Amino acid sequence: MAGFRSLARQVRDPLGDLALRRYSLRKCLERFAPYGHRATWDHLCARHGIGPEDREPDPVRLMRALDELEEARAVWLAYEAGFAERRRREKHEGLRRPGAFDDWHRRTWGGHGVARCTDPEVHPTEPLAEVLRRLIAALGSGPGSACPVCAGTGIEWRQERGDEPWAGPVCTGCGIAVPQPALTDRTLARARLPRHRRPAAAAA
Repeated sequence: MAGFRSLARQVRDPLGDLALRRYSLRKCLERFAPYGHRATWDHLCARHGIGPEDREPDPVRLMRALDELEEARAVWLAYEAGFAERRRREKHEGLRRPGAFDDWHRRTWGGHGVARCTDPEVHPTEPLAEVLRRLIAALGSGPGSACPVCAGTGIEWRQERGDEPWAGPVCTGCGIAVPQPALTDRTLARARLPRHRRPAAAAA
């Protein structure tokens, strides 16, 4: 099975068939897709003017989409390396039991769905790398009462069923599933309330 870098080389091959180059970019999303496969593809198409069903897109636009994906992947790989080093130090110091932050990290190892968007057509408009930087910075600075990506305070608890059952807080502004360690207990409790029973967002 081809890895991300091998697939990226196929996308960049100027002599390659355009349909194959597009297919290789889609396959890259099986290795790294911060919003999930469908939402990340929708994001890249929207930002770079690629028709989601266009089998022979403009190669320049295809390359720009790959560049954005690769920049975001570099941000995530650097974060994972730092995380692994921290855990090694903690284990050496006798801290074997991971906390809630580490539980979240294990579920997103590899960066797939790290900023999951439950609706594939609702996602942040900023570059992927910027979204990941904001998310990582927020997780490193402690829990807050707003979305770490768009600073929106509309946080709702959603539950999905289907192939991948999932439940958690979702930002109603940018659409990402907000990591629970990034939110205060009070904000999480408010998100779980039925909409008509929630206090004003400013009081979260």
